[in-house]
Amino acid sequence: MDLKQAFDIATCTDPGIVRAHNEDSIAADAANGLVVLADGMGGYNAGEVASGIATTVITTEVARALAAAAGHAKEDEDRRAATENLVREQVLKANTSIYQAAQSQPQYAGMGTTLVLCLFYDNRVMVAHIGDSRVYRLRDGVFMQVTRDHSLLQEQIDSGLITREQAKHAQHKNLVTRALGIDPTVEPEIHDYDAKPGDVYLLCSDGLCDMVTDDDIGLTVQALGANLKLAVQQLVQMANDNGGRDNVSVILVRILREYPANRGVVSKFFAWLK
Repeated sequence: MDLKQAFDIATCTDPGIVRAHNEDSIAADAANGLVVLADGMGGYNAGEVASGIATTVITTEVARALAAAAGHAKEDEDRRAATENLVREQVLKANTSIYQAAQSQPQYAGMGTTLVLCLFYDNRVMVAHIGDSRVYRLRDGVFMQVTRDHSLLQEQIDSGLITREQAKHAQHKNLVTRALGIDPTVEPEIHDYDAKPGDVYLLCSDGLCDMVTDDDIGLTVQALGANLKLAVQQLVQMANDNGGRDNVSVILVRILREYPANRGVVSKFFAWLK
């Protein structure tokens, strides 16, 4: 099956009301079941460069790995472990590219980016993230956050210093404890989940979840889920209506049908990765 037939994908990114530049970057490759979102940080335009490198490197390298696997006939191996290795390797390549650019070009010194991605394969989804960009899932009417922020605020919540209610009004919400491109190496947090037809996955930068409550995000996705293009536009508009203090980016993915791995070609690919 062509993976494009298994998903409905819509994207939207906007600079917001306050910021002059959009330092977010998004990419969707339906044929390979991949969506990527990055929220850049740094000096003038540097964040835009960092996030752009992240999305470009990851989408390009995943596609290249898939293409290179064709014709490699080996025994079937653990797809889940192979997929995790694939994701980690491409994230580390992106980290190296951003770090080296920052080291070699003074105008990019200190740039970095958050990252969140979903790779859909064999009726599953591999989720990787660094920083405070998020993934949510709507399943059977239940909307929940899948990722857990790498942020100072989340650490304070976890340690009991503040409550979740207090966190809504806290200062310095955007201090991340992990970012792509800041150090020579980084460890992405990677988890694997089952996926089924009807699921809707939402990827967003903090420009959405800082300005719109989870409840309102979930209600909007439920109400407009039949028209994902309208849904992403409405979510961005809600963030801007509430102040639009940051760039805001949203990707929505609805699973239309099952997408089991081809036990011939795809199994050879995952075996080749090992």
